[in-house]
Amino acid sequence: MPPPADIVKVAIEWPGAYPKLMEIDQKKPLSAIIKEVCDGWSLANHEYFALQHADSSNFYITEKNRNEIKNGTILRLTTSPAQNAQQLHERIQSSSMDAKLEALKDLASLSRDVTFAQEFINLDGISLLTQMVESGTDFGDMLSFTLTAFVELMDHGIVSWDTFSVAFIKKIASFVNKSGMDISILQRSLAILESMVLNSHDLYQKVAQEITIGQLIPHLQGTDQEIQTYTIAVINALFLKAPDERRQEMANILAQKQLRSIILTHVIRAQRAINNEMAHQLYVLQVLTFNLLEDRMMTKMDPQDQAQRDIIFELRRIAFDAESEPNNSSGSMEKRKSMYTRDYKKLGFINHVNPAMDFTQTPPGMLALDNMLYFAKHHQDAYIRIVLENSSREDKHECPFGRSSIELTKMLCEILKVGELPSETCNDFHPMFFTHDRSFEEFFCICIQLLNKTWKEMRATSEDFNKVMQVVKEQVMRALTTKPSSLDQFKCKLQNLSYTEILKIRQSERMNQEDFQSRPILELKEKIQPEILELIKQQRLNRLVEGTCFRKLNCRRRQDKFWYCRLSPNHKVLHYGDLEESPQGEVPHDSLQDKLPVADIKAVVTGKDCPHMKEKGALKQNKEVLELAFSILYDSNCQLNFIAPDKHEYCIWTDGLNALLGKDMMSELTRNDLDTLLSMEIKLRLLDLENIQIPDAPPPIPKEPSNYDFVYDCN
Repeated sequence: MPPPADIVKVAIEWPGAYPKLMEIDQKKPLSAIIKEVCDGWSLANHEYFALQHADSSNFYITEKNRNEIKNGTILRLTTSPAQNAQQLHERIQSSSMDAKLEALKDLASLSRDVTFAQEFINLDGISLLTQMVESGTDFGDMLSFTLTAFVELMDHGIVSWDTFSVAFIKKIASFVNKSGMDISILQRSLAILESMVLNSHDLYQKVAQEITIGQLIPHLQGTDQEIQTYTIAVINALFLKAPDERRQEMANILAQKQLRSIILTHVIRAQRAINNEMAHQLYVLQVLTFNLLEDRMMTKMDPQDQAQRDIIFELRRIAFDAESEPNNSSGSMEKRKSMYTRDYKKLGFINHVNPAMDFTQTPPGMLALDNMLYFAKHHQDAYIRIVLENSSREDKHECPFGRSSIELTKMLCEILKVGELPSETCNDFHPMFFTHDRSFEEFFCICIQLLNKTWKEMRATSEDFNKVMQVVKEQVMRALTTKPSSLDQFKCKLQNLSYTEILKIRQSERMNQEDFQSRPILELKEKIQPEILELIKQQRLNRLVEGTCFRKLNCRRRQDKFWYCRLSPNHKVLHYGDLEESPQGEVPHDSLQDKLPVADIKAVVTGKDCPHMKEKGALKQNKEVLELAFSILYDSNCQLNFIAPDKHEYCIWTDGLNALLGKDMMSELTRNDLDTLLSMEIKLRLLDLENIQIPDAPPPIPKEPSNYDFVYDCN
């Protein structure tokens, strides 16, 4: 007969004694269980004791988390969080340097546990740590452990960031501004500054006064990628929290300090791989830089503004400079208007009489006009060639430069998501945008020339305008997915993606997705589909058996904590546990201490329905995080919360868990796999095999040839 669900079998350790095997009744109060354990070892004052996990986490067992205890868990009897906090509070004030260092080391480790952190904070421990930092008497490892403990305590979100003094901020800033500072102290100081900026508007202003971009630049020129990551994170935080009127000013300072070229040289082109966190910070910087364009993108042109009208006059002047101006006689006014109208038509504006009206739509607003002027001034030959080339074509075949530029600018803003806040999980930065100070404008210049080339290849007319834009978008998107390292490389990728090549790709994709709609084929599909779904189900379950490493999201992203989850080979138990770092190979079963029987699972929920997505905080509300979140609900009010590393893993796990529960697999990945496998299977079954004898056994594999002289490169 199976044991009751509320009884958990565990081992409990106590220093100097043999471990004790006992059954814990989850219905009994935790204090009663601790008293029972203490009585077994004849320990008085049971209220001074607590249970904690004996693994590397050392987290305390509380009434809130006691349901996480599983059969086979090893626990340790130890002093209570309140006692421990009180002792450490006294020890870190010791006059003995060695004792103080050891106490700070223990504090840095224990502060990761929210139960201990709450007790230490109740003793005004945060104030004590800030006073120790402000005093300036600690240095080296002692200061490093002090800052580590401070960061861990603040990460729990118990204390508001608004409570810190200017003296503390100045001290932390001095560690960043000082050259030759210990790496661990510098790392934690940068982390503290970033958290201050992101969590408090008042602290942003104080930090901005103490830290300049010029003081942060040297940290990017070092070789430690973690320090570089934290440095870019601080710059991003200052950028993100800056008032609208300050952002452009800050961007100008970044340009003056040559931040872009320093990042390109010392980070992107350094002789080492870029880790995920660095990729994320570069992506955030890329997004924030492009978001500076939002103001121009959402600004309509004022047809009465002479300065704005002069830009259009300048576009006309550069394109048609060779043509003589009419005399300023009274009789030439009509001539001039007629000539301007003709030229504006050649420039491809929709409104020939008043082109300013073309720029009243937002987006792209004035940004389109800025791009056109940049192209005309910095790529003058290409600009003149495109305008004159199209003005000499028949009306129906001309590629309207003005209209094309406006629509292209709008399209590029959509591709780069100009105006959207950066995602918390995205690492999608493009190295080529760090190779030029005016990367968006150069990006536009390459794409407008591509548009003109594609227009000619398609032999398009004005009725085909939208079709051409769709092809250009596909060309740009396909080129961007290859992550070109420079704008020249991007240009080369586009050269290989001609309209003919796009047609070939489309044709190939169409053939792969070919769908037969005749009745016999549909009946065959219905017959085959259960077999294919069973195959997909087995693949999903096999992937769950392999397991996946998940990241624990917290308020400070770079302090990544990982955990691993896998399904047992018999598909009856989920094994999971915390990891110190992302695993490089297979994680053994015995390292995953926690278990969840599949039979105990009540439901699988996703997105906003997940308990961890209902918590407050900007991070939890992020759209992309919501799309990757799912939870397993089991027992009463218990859950196992996941945030998948990407959409593919999200689909694998939600499909696999639904399959375990006997429910339909509803993910987009399942639909795609089903379509692909069904199509392949139907094509195989429809092969013309009349009078062809199919052997029962596969043919033998031929011997390897004596040489490979016959091999040649088809390209």
